[in-house]
Order: sequence, then structure tokens, then C-alpha cells
Amino acid sequence: MQGSSLARALDDRLGGAGFVKKAMRKIFPDHWTFLLGEIALYAFVVILLTGVFLTLFFKPSMREVVYDGVYVPLRGVTMSEAYASSLDISFEVRGGLLMRQMHHWATLIFLAAIVVHALRNFFTGAFRKPRDLNWLIGVALFALVMLNGLFGYSLPDDLLSGAGLRILHGVTISVPLVGTYVAMFLFGGEFPGEDVIPRLYSIHVLLVPGILLLLIPLHAVVLTWRQTHTQFRAKGLNDRVVRGAPFFPAFLAKTTVFFLWVTGVVALLATVFQINPIWLYGPYMPGHVSAGSQPDWYMGFLEGALRIMPPWEFTVFGQTVTMSVLIPALVAPGLLFTALAVYPFVERWVTRDQAIHHLLDRPRDVPVRAGLGVAGVVYYGVLWAAGGNDLIATTFHISLYATTWIFRVAVVAGPVLAFVVTRRICLGLRARDRHTVEHGVETGVIVRGVEGGYTEVERPVGEEEAAVLVPPARPELPPVVEGDVPPPAKRRLQDALQRSWDG
Repeated sequence: MQGSSLARALDDRLGGAGFVKKAMRKIFPDHWTFLLGEIALYAFVVILLTGVFLTLFFKPSMREVVYDGVYVPLRGVTMSEAYASSLDISFEVRGGLLMRQMHHWATLIFLAAIVVHALRNFFTGAFRKPRDLNWLIGVALFALVMLNGLFGYSLPDDLLSGAGLRILHGVTISVPLVGTYVAMFLFGGEFPGEDVIPRLYSIHVLLVPGILLLLIPLHAVVLTWRQTHTQFRAKGLNDRVVRGAPFFPAFLAKTTVFFLWVTGVVALLATVFQINPIWLYGPYMPGHVSAGSQPDWYMGFLEGALRIMPPWEFTVFGQTVTMSVLIPALVAPGLLFTALAVYPFVERWVTRDQAIHHLLDRPRDVPVRAGLGVAGVVYYGVLWAAGGNDLIATTFHISLYATTWIFRVAVVAGPVLAFVVTRRICLGLRARDRHTVEHGVETGVIVRGVEGGYTEVERPVGEEEAAVLVPPARPELPPVVEGDVPPPAKRRLQDALQRSWDG
């Protein structure tokens, strides 16, 4: 009775009973791909929890100290207070090394889950109206998490992360007009300065996480809760029907267990697989560099772009513009994220599809979209692999110049070839589906006719199979109003693109 009275009192003042009742009954699909976004969400929770622990012991200062801790090989070495506190966390704080490694592994899993979740949404068309805003938020989250991962990776001030900071400084000062000012603001003077670690720390633990804490609930909860969940085609499903389990108690129990699984996997990785052993690298010194340095995987494509870019530069009004840094550091990621952001609107313009979609496509249903997606993956993958061109050359005994030129050619030809091959495969699969619907499903049963010939028995396609194999018809285009007719050239271009989109 007291509990119900308290609930009524809260409802009288806050008015949340209706929302809670509706939320408890909201249906969540059962398909396993729906959980990809949850991996990212729960990895972010692990990052926050372990990050709070680390902030209690980390000292974001570049003041020089002489190390006198328990790690004997570095005793008596002059280093920054940030690096010394990172060593103390690793060796002297109870559970500190586990928390450091869990924080690092969770970040890698967080970004990997974002990428896989984004690929699932792209290839299935989950970004279409009314989820285009959610797609834009997801792209912004991807960029912010990558940037914040770079900043967090740099905080220990070890030799490996210091090399990354040196690259960041070089990229920053290469930006025309404002680069030197931005570098001065970030580093507080000439590289390496004394302010970069405290400033990166403030951005890493306050600014970016604050933005993420605003965008992630908006992306994963608010907009998703307001909209109908996406689901794959099946018999009896349409844009108004959702099949699955209610949030309470089925989905709540499932997602709680899944959170525990994600946390357990992160803890297992942190326990068994060593990552970022900063004590082996030593403190950062501007005159030192380690051989075979590699960034975390999510920054590998930027590293690869820098390595394969030709040494192009020119002078304008007495100022040198270094294209060999600007193009890989700004154009390469700019091309990737801009293409991701504008794609939903480009596809909508080409297809003239203004309808609301809750049912997902199979990749083969839209061959051009699938081809563009695979081309983007190849573009990213080639640049990522190019980030290890020196290790590839050493391992396989190939000339470093040969590997560099192979990647230069592959980053241009690879996406084009991937698009053509993927589109042809999708067209073939789609033709096979049409043949199956028209002629039936092969049973593997061979019979001999009275004429002596052999044929295979085929059974008719069932309703459940047909619901998957037959894509929905395109919505009818709205009638053209006389005053809204676009210029002929624009209309011809749009018509040609739409015909190619349909295969």
C-alpha cells in the first residue's frame, strides 16, 4: 500500500505514469543484429565506470619528476608527472592495471561496435526516413569517439603516445591561416610545451564525454523510443506491425544479461591480453622514436593516408601549403564522414522516396547501395592496411617503396572494383530470388520422365519464403505540379540515376 501511495504521489506531481506504462509495453525485435548497438552502449558504460576510477589517481601534469616507484627499470629516470602517475596506477594502485586495460579494451570494442552497427544500418537501409536524424547523430558520435580515443591514448605521455602527439602537432600547424594559432592554443607554445596534457585531459574527461552523454541517450533511447523499431521482412510484418518481446520483463532481462556479458568479455580481455604496456616504451622524449610504432586500429586509416601520400606542396604568398599532410589528415577523413552524413539525403533525392520505412532491405535489394557500402569499406581498409606498410615490407621482404605504390593504386582502384563486383553479385542474387519465386524451390529430388530425360522436382514457394524473397513495391511518386518541374537537365540526371539505382 505504501508503495502504491508513493507511486500515485509521484504521478500527481511528475505525471510519468502514462509514459512508464507505455514504455513497459514497447515491443523490441528479437533479431540478433538489434543487439549490435547495445554492445556499443554497454562498452561506453564500462568506459565511464573505469574512467572515473582512473581519474582518482591520474595526474594530468607535464611537470618533470624523477621516478622512484616500484618499477625498477625506470627508477631514477626523469619523466612527466602524467607518465609517473600512469606507472603508479599500473603497479601500485590495487586493481589499477586491470582498470587501465579494461578502459582501453572497452574503447576498442566501443568503436568496433559503432562501425559494425553503422554498417548494418547502412546496408539494410535503416537510415531512411524517419531515422535520418538518428543517422546523423550516429555519424557525429563516431567522429567524437575517435577523437576522444586519440586524446585519451595520448594522456600517459609515453614514447608511443608522444609520437602520436607529434603527428597531431604537425597536422595542426599544416592547416593554412589558422593552424599555427590552433597548435599554440592546444600545446601552449612550441612542441611539446607544458600544457597539452592538462588540456587534452579536460577535453577527454569533461568536454567530449559531456557531449556523448547528451547524444547517446538521444540516439539510443529518446529517438528510438519515439519511433517504431526496424525489423527484417517476414510474413505478416509491415511498417505498422512489430514482432518481438515487450520491454518489461522480457527485453529488460535480456539486455541486463547482455550488459553483464559485455562487461565480462571486457574484463576477460583485460585480464588475459596485455594492451598498451607503457612501461616498456619509456617516457616521451622529442628526440626519440620507437620502431614499428602503430596507433590503435581506429586511427590506422589516418596513419595509412599519411604514409602513402606523395610529397606534394606549393607556396602561396610566401606561405608553404603542405598537401602531403592536409590531404591525408583532413581530406581523407572529411571524405569518409561527409559521405556518411549526406548519403541518406542523396539516396532519397535519387529514388524520390519520401515514404516512412520500418522494414529493412536485404543488401541485394539495392545493388548500388551495397556496392557503395563495400567500396567505402575497401577504401577504409586499404588506408588502414597502409598504416603498417613498413611492417608488411619487413615481414614479406618487399621493398617499402613497392608496398607504398601498391597501396596508392589500391586506394583508388580498390573501391571502384569493389563497387562493380558487389553490384554484379547483388544483381545475380536478386535474379536468383526472382527465379525461385517464379519457378519454385529446388528439392534435390530427381525424377526420370517417360521420354527418358531427368528433371528436378521443384516445390512452390511458401508465403513465409515469398515475404522474404519479394521486396516491397516502391511507393508511388507524388503527382508533379506544374510550377515544381525541375530544369530538364536536372530531371534527366535524376531519372538516369534512379534507373541505375533500380538495377
